[in-house]
Amino acid sequence: MLLEGVSFTARSGEILGVIGPNGAGKTTLFEAIAGFVPKTGGSVECDALFYLPEAIRPWPDRRVGWCLDFFARLFRRQRDREAIEMLQLDQLLEARIGTLSKGEARRFVLALALGTPQAVLLLDEPFDGLDFRQTRSAMSLLRARAAAGRALILSIHQLADAARVCDRFLLLDHGRAIGEGDLRELQTRARKEDATLDEVFLALE
Repeated sequence: MLLEGVSFTARSGEILGVIGPNGAGKTTLFEAIAGFVPKTGGSVECDALFYLPEAIRPWPDRRVGWCLDFFARLFRRQRDREAIEMLQLDQLLEARIGTLSKGEARRFVLALALGTPQAVLLLDEPFDGLDFRQTRSAMSLLRARAAAGRALILSIHQLADAARVCDRFLLLDHGRAIGEGDLRELQTRARKEDATLDEVFLALE
């Protein structure tokens, strides 16, 4: 997927949702920002960032608790007990990472990302594999971390989840940015007052 003219701003203290269907360019955008794929133009201006890809499961033979402690020592921090509790990892600390289910693994790596000190977090599909209650807890945790001053940029393909957790949105379609702003601003641009996020997206694509 090639990106064309995509420009946006992520602000400290907010959650920005990068929204679009599969193949819209969300992951490509994150990888370009993180320096994983070459850029032919443009620039990225931001404080230090941490990127959590969608499908990653480090050190499959190690235990969850070991990995959380390793990351904490790596960044000279304490184990993130709030994240462990809210992401329901207490009972998984002795489990080997390779044995975790999809949802368990996603909650585990999300805790790793939230335990880092970088001011900007890129989280690709953070709720993938989580059930309704787990998603609610994860959203509460993300909102708390944004309120504490971090800038969170989430790639989300489920528009209902995006509408519940994000402050503003970047709408992507076929590698192009078709809108940026909060829901009210996007409704105004689409000339659809009181429209849902998916209705706005369809009007702007």
